Amino acid sequence: MADEKEVDAVTGVETTGHVWDGIRELDTPMPRWWLWTFYATIAFAAVYTVLYPAWPLVNGATTGLLGWSSRADLRTEISAADMLNVDRETAIQTTEVSKIAASPELRQYAVAAGRAAFKVNCVQCHGSGAQGGPGYPNLNDDAWIWGGTVDDIYLSIQHGIRYGADDETRYSEMPAFGRDGILDRAQIADVAWYVRQISGQEADAAGAERGAPLYVENCAACHGEAGEGMREVGAPRLNDAIWLYGGSHAEISAQVVAPRHGVMPGWEDRLGEGTVKELAVYVHSLGGGEQVAAE
Repeated sequence: MADEKEVDAVTGVETTGHVWDGIRELDTPMPRWWLWTFYATIAFAAVYTVLYPAWPLVNGATTGLLGWSSRADLRTEISAADMLNVDRETAIQTTEVSKIAASPELRQYAVAAGRAAFKVNCVQCHGSGAQGGPGYPNLNDDAWIWGGTVDDIYLSIQHGIRYGADDETRYSEMPAFGRDGILDRAQIADVAWYVRQISGQEADAAGAERGAPLYVENCAACHGEAGEGMREVGAPRLNDAIWLYGGSHAEISAQVVAPRHGVMPGWEDRLGEGTVKELAVYVHSLGGGEQVAAE
């Protein structure tokens, strides 16, 4: 590779002095329009860094002569959006939740707002699609322990389930039939077989027959004679295929021996009355919500 530069005879352009396999590299200048564009971007960047926040400092950054910030701009946009919805929010606050669900305009707004609140506060337990999981109810189906009207759902969200910080929380507790010695191991096994039988699952016929009178004596007062449940006391149905803690013989037996009791906080003190109403309307809209029973 030679270092001497020369002018190419064909193009009249000076070479760079680099040669590869006998080919000399031309030192072709950039087009004028490209150079002016490049200089313009440098000038723009210089002006931008003076007018807007740009250079990092120890405890922040330069604020710029215009005093603009993205956070302030976002606050302005949020305030504008809040002002547009202030009438709806006021209506939500002052309207009964059942009437919100019955109003097309308020219901649409409440469902949208409730969906957003659900994604922030509820998905951790009930799942992103409200499908629930072991120990956490599915909110899409029509199996409701405490009732599925929008008023029932509102009350559950408002005061929680077995939430000790709220005196009005919904509360139910199943006795520990095994741990407290109410039933022995064989009796618990028979009761579990009977529960599987009334829920339409495969069961030991002899065990279910022995478990039937035990169920009537110990369980029917809350769960109903046919396993239909009792919402007044928060006792779930046992004659369907929906299980909060599993429906196998071993899982049912374990629940009879030492029942697990879930806890949900009351949300009104945390989120406010309006957001709780919006959550109730949203959950009610998922597909399993019930209408208010005719009086």
